[in-house]
Amino acid sequence: MTSPVAYSSTLSDSEPTEFVLPDLVSDVHYPLRLNPRYYPISRASEKWLLTGTHLTELEITTCMGLRAGELAAACYPDADAFHLRVCSDFLDWLFNMDDWLDEFDVDSTWGMRECCISALRYPINSETEKLCVKMCKSYFSRFRQTSSPGCTERFIHTMDLFFIAVAKQADDRAKKRIPDLESYITVRRDTSACKPCFVFIEYAAGIDLPDEVMSHPVMIAVEEAANDFITWSNDIFSYNVEQSRHDTHNLVVVLMREQDLNLQGALDYSGWLCKGAIQRFEHNRAIIPSWGKELDKQVAIYLQGLQDWIIGILHWSFDSTRYFGKDGHTVKRDRIIRLLPKRPL
Repeated sequence: MTSPVAYSSTLSDSEPTEFVLPDLVSDVHYPLRLNPRYYPISRASEKWLLTGTHLTELEITTCMGLRAGELAAACYPDADAFHLRVCSDFLDWLFNMDDWLDEFDVDSTWGMRECCISALRYPINSETEKLCVKMCKSYFSRFRQTSSPGCTERFIHTMDLFFIAVAKQADDRAKKRIPDLESYITVRRDTSACKPCFVFIEYAAGIDLPDEVMSHPVMIAVEEAANDFITWSNDIFSYNVEQSRHDTHNLVVVLMREQDLNLQGALDYSGWLCKGAIQRFEHNRAIIPSWGKELDKQVAIYLQGLQDWIIGILHWSFDSTRYFGKDGHTVKRDRIIRLLPKRPL
């Protein structure tokens, strides 16, 4: 991938009032597939979440606009009804957990990690009154019914990485610290929760990839490329909401600081990085080694699952109200965003 063109640097005298999103949709040409079972399962999953939590009216409205079930349907388009429901419940739980953790300090984050990981490691002996942990036990009890030992262990391990990284994010937030780009990319691959979401590709397909496959450098590289595109595009789409609440755990903010770019320059640079991630994904997918006929079939299913995640979450980001409210389809067409005012500190 060639070097990016010179992006606008240095801040102008006046703060911008709007910005233009990079045209990521035109850079990704994978077909969008949707699980035909999604509608009743999405509604059942939403009901499960609302029944298991004490959400405010505003939080309920946010939950209904999230459309996590539709994301599950796009990312796991071949799953049967049982597995799709577990995938949908997990995503509903995960997005709400992510929002809760945004309000937590470091100690509270470590406490939540201890409760959730204990519920995953010791589901029978782990007792808790925390509703979010009870819901964790609910979806995981169904996950374990059909998941392989390797898949189960990978899920627990990657969820632990998620909580550890979010604790690091909370520490940065408390200390008003913006990491350098390399450090940010490393921790963001875990705060994104892409890794446990990718484990659900195996779960939904009923495959069991051995450690020798999952730990191969090329497999790690293709996963990281998918993770990077999903994560960095999310940073672009969520930037407006996050800047309004003074959140700096975002690629755009890191680039503005490290590369001395203005807002539009950092967004354009982020788009260039996303395009490079797709190129890395394609390059490494093309050189995946062979492990024999049967394992190669499973690897092909997993790689297709990564592709489904890339394209699925890209389009879902405009369909959900999470980033653009009710203007998602207009934003998808025009790519122009008006900056939200910052909340009072």
